[in-house]
Amino acid sequence: MEVNKDKFYRIKWFWNILKNGLFLFGVRNQLARFGFDINPFYWVQEGASDCEPPQIKGDSLDYELVHLDIEAIKALRKKIIGNDQIAGILYFHDQLKCIGLKYKGEIAAFMLIELKDTNFYQKTFQIGENEGYLFHMYTFESHRGKNLAPYLRYQSYLILKDMGRDKIYSITQYFNKSSKKFKNKLKARNLRLYLYVILFKKYHYYFLLKTFDS
Repeated sequence: MEVNKDKFYRIKWFWNILKNGLFLFGVRNQLARFGFDINPFYWVQEGASDCEPPQIKGDSLDYELVHLDIEAIKALRKKIIGNDQIAGILYFHDQLKCIGLKYKGEIAAFMLIELKDTNFYQKTFQIGENEGYLFHMYTFESHRGKNLAPYLRYQSYLILKDMGRDKIYSITQYFNKSSKKFKNKLKARNLRLYLYVILFKKYHYYFLLKTFDS
C-alpha cells in the first residue's frame, strides 16, 4: 500500500510540474537529489508603489486573510506537493511570519515573511530593519487559477509597510515560470542574476552573472 501511495504521489507531482510549465525546474530538483545542482536565480525587489491591488477571481468574499502559526502549517504537510515547500514550513523562528488565505475555513494559500538575514543555499542575504524577505508562496491545487498568489503577496506588502519595512525582496528561481508570472503581475523588478552550482554534494560555487539597471 505504501508503494502505491508513493507511485501516486510521483505521478501527481510530475503532472503538476507539466501543467504549471515547471518541467526544467522539476528536472533540476531531481538532479539535486544526486548531488548535481545548477541553479540560476534572481534577487528581486517587490512592493512597487505603482502596483495595482490584485483581485481574487470568483467568490472573493469567502476568502479571509489570516496569520498562521507553525502548528497550523505543519498540519497541512500531507496536502503539499514538493519537498521544497515542505522544508520551508519546517523552518521557523520568532522573526518569521506566516500569512494565509482561508476559504470557508480551509487554508487555500500561504506564504512566509522573513524579518532577519536569510540564507539561500549557503549564501547570506542581509535584511535590514526597514526591509523584509518573502518566500515559500504556496497555493493548494484546488484553489489555483483564482489569482490568490498575487493577492496574498500584495497583502504581505501592506503588512510590511505598516511595520515600517518599505524595502521588500525575494528570490525567483530561473526555471520557475509560475513564480515569474505572479511577480510580473506585481511589477517586481529583477536586481541581480546569480548562478549557484553544487558538484557531488560537496563543492559549492556562486557566480554573479548580471546586475540589472535601476
